[in-house]
Amino acid sequence: MLAIVGASGVGKSTFLHIVGGLEKPTSGNVRYGDLDVYSQTADSIARFRNERVGFVFQFHHLLPEFTALENVMMPALIRNMDRKQAAGMAASLLGEVGLGARVHHRPGELSGGEQQRVAVARALVLRPDVVLADEPTGNLDSHTGEAVHELLKSLNREKGITFIIVTHNDHLARRTDRVFRMAEGNLSREA
Repeated sequence: MLAIVGASGVGKSTFLHIVGGLEKPTSGNVRYGDLDVYSQTADSIARFRNERVGFVFQFHHLLPEFTALENVMMPALIRNMDRKQAAGMAASLLGEVGLGARVHHRPGELSGGEQQRVAVARALVLRPDVVLADEPTGNLDSHTGEAVHELLKSLNREKGITFIIVTHNDHLARRTDRVFRMAEGNLSREA
């Protein structure tokens, strides 16, 4: 679990988008094991993103007309997974993030922290190798943000999923395994 900190506008979110296959770099390449991500076709990059990377954003990007269960199922349905299997996986994950009793609620019926937990469950439904989280607690009060951060840490320990978290919250950043600071487009590890 690592955190990336730095001033607004230095490129932290752009870095996550590039690492996650959302935005092509202007130079250089992104390697994921033996795969040079951006040397692939657009369809292959989309498949890589869907199968290997989970995303959690500051603004949850939940679909308001769908329930928590349906929002979490969405990546699995996009992959053409059987609806019943997708629903089972989504319900299980919602239970793991403490929302087992809220599966049929729409985002507007959930608190900000609950919405972020739905977003975390959605990011995990396809069992990605890495989750990229862009200010996952930035829109939450300090108590709720702390709870979401603890959830991410426990998922990291229990499931072995790598988390790369962009945050302005130095307190939360210091509680990850490694902290990198971005300045002028460069990343450097903090002591």
